[in-house]
Amino acid sequence: MHQSPSQWALWNLGFRPFYLAAGIFAVVAMAVWTAHFAGWLAGPGYLAHPYWHAHEMIFGYALAVMAGFLLTAVRNWTGLPTPSGAKLAAIVALWIAARALLATPWSWLAAVADAAFVLALAAGIGIPLVASGNRRNLFFVVLLIVLGAANLAFHLAMSGRLAMPPRDVLQLALDAIAFIMAVIGGRVIPMFTANAAPHARPARNAVVERMALASMLVLLLAEAAGLPAVALAAIAAAGALAHGWRLALWRPLATRRVPLLWILHAAYAWLVLYLALRALQEIGALAPGIAVHALTVGALGGLTLGMMTRTARGHTGRPLEAGPIETSAYVLINLAAIMRVIVPLAAPALYREAVVISGLLWIAAFAAFVVKFAPILARQRVDGRPG
Repeated sequence: MHQSPSQWALWNLGFRPFYLAAGIFAVVAMAVWTAHFAGWLAGPGYLAHPYWHAHEMIFGYALAVMAGFLLTAVRNWTGLPTPSGAKLAAIVALWIAARALLATPWSWLAAVADAAFVLALAAGIGIPLVASGNRRNLFFVVLLIVLGAANLAFHLAMSGRLAMPPRDVLQLALDAIAFIMAVIGGRVIPMFTANAAPHARPARNAVVERMALASMLVLLLAEAAGLPAVALAAIAAAGALAHGWRLALWRPLATRRVPLLWILHAAYAWLVLYLALRALQEIGALAPGIAVHALTVGALGGLTLGMMTRTARGHTGRPLEAGPIETSAYVLINLAAIMRVIVPLAAPALYREAVVISGLLWIAAFAAFVVKFAPILARQRVDGRPG
């Protein structure tokens, strides 16, 4: 007998609470930061600091989406359960506690909560991966531990207990996330494209695949090793070429009439642009801040929105079609990236206005996601299946 789709199901599977939490947090955190940046919100506040803003977009928003995706995907990959019910609620509670504690004088407790969250998440996916012998995906556990270590290093650097600039720690974390996006994008984008737009005939080339992923990993290791800027520029430039070639093989233009596909291809194009801009930044031809927002707003914002809407539909038994609200969110997030990256490049005098408008566009994109998907994520599947 099919269950009523109105029944509560928020704690059934990882994507449900974490996608909802990520969407709400994306709106609230960006609203606070944009208000501080524009001068609309006076007084102290941790999100008023650019480093804390960056920290929360990485270790707050991005890690929440990653948690939802991995807790759901690992169950599919292994056929074994991942945390649900009270265990899942406890992991979400750690994430929420870390976000809330950052707004208090006891920010060190936020570091503890974040560390506990990452360890719980790593265990939640690591146990079924090991039990099933799924060695191919164990590297996700390693990457989570790396991100957890980077988070702890950030807190230590901000408190003066670690002689490392917080900006460098954040860049290492971003390099790790860029590598994760390249891995996941390479797995799902051509597959989704072949399934939904077979006329596109996306292709893969083993050499290009290895070059693309290696470039991201080498960039991360080079950053960690403190190699000179010219070396980082060369690696980033090579990466831009490899990932651009990779994307071209996936036939992105053939997906322009399918929003669920073009958002993923567009997000990957922002990753290619990030690497190109990063190369220019490292040789001093571009001011810091432009390249990183091609990654965070364009690539990360676009890829996570595309994946959350697609997987939320699929895992709740709904058709894999983007409606007007989802499509609007896809357009808004790309406009946000254009305002944050392209406008400051073309018209530096409009930098302040461009940042504020970009923030408002980001907020609108994720508000649309929350409005559309909050009831979907909280209710049972429409087909009555578990999950």
